[in-house]
Amino acid sequence: MSTPAAVGDLYAARGLGGRLTPGSRPAVLVVDLINGFTDPDCPPGSDLDAVVTATRTLLDRARAAGTPVVFTTIAFAADGVEGSLWLRKMPAMKVLVEGSRWVEADERLGRTEAEPLVVKRAASSFAGTGLAALLTALGADSLIVTGATTSGCVRATAVDACAAGYPAFVVAECVGDRAAGPHEASLFDIDAKYGDVIGLEDALALLPDPTTGRAAS
Repeated sequence: MSTPAAVGDLYAARGLGGRLTPGSRPAVLVVDLINGFTDPDCPPGSDLDAVVTATRTLLDRARAAGTPVVFTTIAFAADGVEGSLWLRKMPAMKVLVEGSRWVEADERLGRTEAEPLVVKRAASSFAGTGLAALLTALGADSLIVTGATTSGCVRATAVDACAAGYPAFVVAECVGDRAAGPHEASLFDIDAKYGDVIGLEDALALLPDPTTGRAAS
């Protein structure tokens, strides 16, 4: 994440950008890494191959450690009534219809039937969904966030995670967007106000060691 030094210094001087304390029972949240976003041939999609690869590395470690993994998807009913205002702003997403392959998790991530899939029709993974209740049932006390897009659903999820009391750690290599500008600006904004933006190695260190059950950090 690159930000002009003057902006970073200004924010720090004003008291923004505090650091969060990792929880002892994180869950990995995979926000909308669905075919409709990871396939450039789909109208709302883009090339997120590197994001998918990095996320799979994180997921493999989480699965080995027994850390809960939760996926989200955007899937609109055929009538398009729920979410119609969002679709007016982003008509490209009209292809994300329930039952289509576009709303399925990218198969390269290896999602299993044991890993919940939260269906949403808004940007935030918390908005109008049962995610908060699910996290409570899983015993999660913090979130390691991956997904797409950084400026849209990832950022909205980080904002609502903060409001819900879940420390969110957004993994820089595991989130992506359609353009570099919105991606970088959103990472800076999240890190300054709502969650911590961390690297993949730091994210792996938040997970329990499969052999000891304790976090690597």
